[in-house]
Amino acid sequence: MRRALEIAVTGPDTAATADDIPVGAVLYGPDGAELATGRNERELTGDPTAHAEVLALRRAAERLGRWRLDGCTLVVTLEPCTMCAGALVLARVSTVVFGAWEPKTGAAGSLWDVLRDRRLNHRPEVYGGVLETETAAVLRAFFR
Repeated sequence: MRRALEIAVTGPDTAATADDIPVGAVLYGPDGAELATGRNERELTGDPTAHAEVLALRRAAERLGRWRLDGCTLVVTLEPCTMCAGALVLARVSTVVFGAWEPKTGAAGSLWDVLRDRRLNHRPEVYGGVLETETAAVLRAFFR
């Protein structure tokens, strides 16, 4: 989570992404090696799907040359939304770890629980509230 926080706060180019909500994501391979990172880039790119999780998934899939990311773990500073949760399920990510809970749009246990929905063909393990105080503080500071 500390690496995801680092990405959220410093990002690849903090000046360029200053208007984006500071959410950071890191995707780790089955061996624990870092495969890809992402930081929200919606404002930077004008792309509504440019959430940290989606960018990390895209970059990891490109690096590995496949869309199936089974055995991988995504660590993200904010509870995934429905779009990101759906993408994580479709990518077959094995584990999702997140920091701050998002009661307005969260889809990993707050508002919805897409990641653990028994009707879906894949359900990753989910661990929420990891370094919650630190991750929430970054978001609160942004919105002040």
